[in-house]
Amino acid sequence: MTDRVTLLRWAFWGLLVAISAGLLFVKLLPLDLSAGRFPGPDIFIGFVMAWMLRRPDYVPILLVAILIFLTDLLYQDIPAVGALMAVIGLEVLRRREAGLREQHFVIEWGAVSAVLLAMLLGERILLMVFFVEQIPFGRALLQFMTTVAAYPVVVFISVFVLGVEKLQPGDDPVRSQAA
Repeated sequence: MTDRVTLLRWAFWGLLVAISAGLLFVKLLPLDLSAGRFPGPDIFIGFVMAWMLRRPDYVPILLVAILIFLTDLLYQDIPAVGALMAVIGLEVLRRREAGLREQHFVIEWGAVSAVLLAMLLGERILLMVFFVEQIPFGRALLQFMTTVAAYPVVVFISVFVLGVEKLQPGDDPVRSQAA
């Protein structure tokens, strides 16, 4: 028999897969065929980063890397570069999670923005070293800015709709999940 903590963890892993599949489905729909539209935010990476700073046990790195890799393949992007940058960025946030746990949201938002910017620049440099054609820097920067702007909405949905709350200093993750 599975205990409540493990069941809850698996449920959030399944929810992460469902969020990824839902966002993938919406993006693949031919809703707007006009060229040159404003790039939208990367909602999935926003959810993953918000969950990483609240409950790192809800974000298995291997699952996130597989989901981003499959998304890159379906969007016909350069495979594995986005997954690599996401894994590096998430591991940076995982190391900072304990220090950011008791900080104000604005500090968290700034840390996530810095990690997203480092991921963007790292991806650009990696692709430049291997002479891979890239999207224009302005467009990538616009997507970065929309992702940063959408992060508070993603955190609101994560906390108040999905119930992914930060562990407070001194909390036991097992006891708080089982309650």
